[in-house]
Amino acid sequence: MPEHAIVGGSRLGASPIAVGVGLLLSALILWMVVAHTVLPADHPLHVSAFWMTLLGKFLCYAMLAVAMDLIWGYAGILSLGQGLFFALGGYVFGMYLMRQIGRDGVYQSDLPDFMVFLDWKAYPWYWALSDSFGWTLVLVVLVPGLVALVFGFLAFRSRIRGVYFSIMTQALTYAAMLAFFRNDMGFGGNNGFTDFKRIVGFPIAEPLTRSVLLALSGLALLASYMICRAVVRSRAGQVLIAIREAEPRLLFLGYQSLHFKLFAWVVAALISAVAGALYVPQVGIINPGEMSPAQSIEVAIWTAVGGRGSLIGPILGAFAVNGAKSWFTVAFPQLWLFVLGFLFVAVTLFLPKGLHGVLRRDPGSILVPWRRP
Repeated sequence: MPEHAIVGGSRLGASPIAVGVGLLLSALILWMVVAHTVLPADHPLHVSAFWMTLLGKFLCYAMLAVAMDLIWGYAGILSLGQGLFFALGGYVFGMYLMRQIGRDGVYQSDLPDFMVFLDWKAYPWYWALSDSFGWTLVLVVLVPGLVALVFGFLAFRSRIRGVYFSIMTQALTYAAMLAFFRNDMGFGGNNGFTDFKRIVGFPIAEPLTRSVLLALSGLALLASYMICRAVVRSRAGQVLIAIREAEPRLLFLGYQSLHFKLFAWVVAALISAVAGALYVPQVGIINPGEMSPAQSIEVAIWTAVGGRGSLIGPILGAFAVNGAKSWFTVAFPQLWLFVLGFLFVAVTLFLPKGLHGVLRRDPGSILVPWRRP
């Protein structure tokens, strides 16, 4: 059983690794914000917009990995569709950003350029509240939350679990991706949303705006970690672990596992949606590719590499895997998928507790399969 996942909660406290990672990320974000906003562009210590965007993207991915760990590492629910909620949050916030462009687009119309190109005369009805920042923040969590609630209730009530649930989530994400690729959906088709200009009136490319978004991403990651930590330390968290270990026995004892699984599932979806909303203004684009099944599978790999059932491990995994991806896709782009597959197999065989287990030097964190104990 993974560390920090022991029923009874005696070992669910914050580890030195979690404290160290938190302090390191806080110092890194603070230094990058100062170096990006205060130091001139020709200064040797100046941090460019590229590195600000890259760190912001990694922080959002780390939130997504923490959400995955809550449902997979603790509840034993392997979702291969977590990218759907990430993309939905991104699309909802992207709608607001597209409305903020105004007449600064190519066609100088009140409508987004892609709508003008497709000869749309007005916004669809579901864009009605996208011009309000306040309502956008509500819809960022409301829309993905409702999707997760309805899907989760129907699936868990039918007692679908294991590989069947994973396949269903993958199918749901793939279906959504195909739908968003259609131009008549009103979400930009395969190009999605891009070319953002402003956010709450501030130029989105300004150093101060980038710095605020980066700081908000760091705070959101901290909040996500603390929320998930509070859940797994609670009695509900102990029930989630019992569901992972032996759900039939839990049902025999009279527990309604549906309610606990649905709660964890919706919380993970909300965290993923907030991550997607923070991702879009920093990266500058959202398209249906974020819903691809391959993206959601990568989230599971980040969690496994970091060490599921630890919360801090998936953060390490998200940074490690995406850092390697950023380097490989530039230096050896044709090799990255092979490296990713090898990494997942190697972690499964040799590092069952992931990077977190190695750092803690837990017994059994490194296995040699061909040696008999």
